[in-house]
Amino acid sequence: IAFIYIIIVIEIIINFNKLKYFILIYIILSFISLIYINFDQNNLIKFNLFISIIILFDSFSYIFGKLFGKKKIVFLFSPNKTFEGLFGGFLSSLIISLIYCYYFNLPIKSSTIVFIILIIISSFCGDMIESFFKRKNDLKNSSNFLPGHGGFFDRFDSLIFSIFMYNQFNYLL
Repeated sequence: IAFIYIIIVIEIIINFNKLKYFILIYIILSFISLIYINFDQNNLIKFNLFISIIILFDSFSYIFGKLFGKKKIVFLFSPNKTFEGLFGGFLSSLIISLIYCYYFNLPIKSSTIVFIILIIISSFCGDMIESFFKRKNDLKNSSNFLPGHGGFFDRFDSLIFSIFMYNQFNYLL
């Protein structure tokens, strides 16, 4: 994971001109937040849930947006986001995350649902923050380091912001 953060810092230094130091502070604070996670056996299951929520939300938002997306979310920095993608990703990741909790014997209670929803929301916010930074710098992709994927910052935008939420609210699980 440290390698990914290093690549993201390199992308920012090379490709971002505006707000560069603010973006770097944002990335460094995210990395510091990651370092403070306790990865014992129980927390490893929680952290895997956290990563799964982000991946599920990103993937299903894309799938539902491509298949059913008609109504653009016009007030966002990312012009291709649709309400159908947002809601499809939200519901799919919530349901599959609850199945994960059941399978790994994590108690399913209202606080578990709140945690999942907070991570979904923060995942979406992370995507919007990264899109904002790219728009301010007139960039479509953060780099060409991952051809066809927009760069490491593009791939890990949701994780970078959501890690703050994980550290604040993982006690809910």
